[in-house]
Amino acid sequence: MLIFRGGAVARSDLSPSELQAHVARWYTWSDELTRAGRRNAGTPLDGPGATVRGRDRVVTDGPYAESKDLVTGSMVIEADSLEDAVEVARGCPTYEFDGSVEVRPVHDHEI
Repeated sequence: MLIFRGGAVARSDLSPSELQAHVARWYTWSDELTRAGRRNAGTPLDGPGATVRGRDRVVTDGPYAESKDLVTGSMVIEADSLEDAVEVARGCPTYEFDGSVEVRPVHDHEI
């Protein structure tokens, strides 16, 4: 699983044309992954959210105060190894705006 944080989505200083060009690069990258045979399931997150925490299940606006830590989307891909998934993550357009990608294995089991 690739978890995207920050990047252009978390910024408010981009012009509409800059944001549109950046989003186009995301679609190109995603389409390339699909054509390469990597199951590609994911979607960007939208707008503000909320966080439920602790035993008392306290609800706060959220999810984070700092935009660089804001989870802006995720994608599940097929990869042969963690190293393979890291190589896929290196091609992500989020780095153009100082975003980051967390790469995590997903436990695959039959129910």
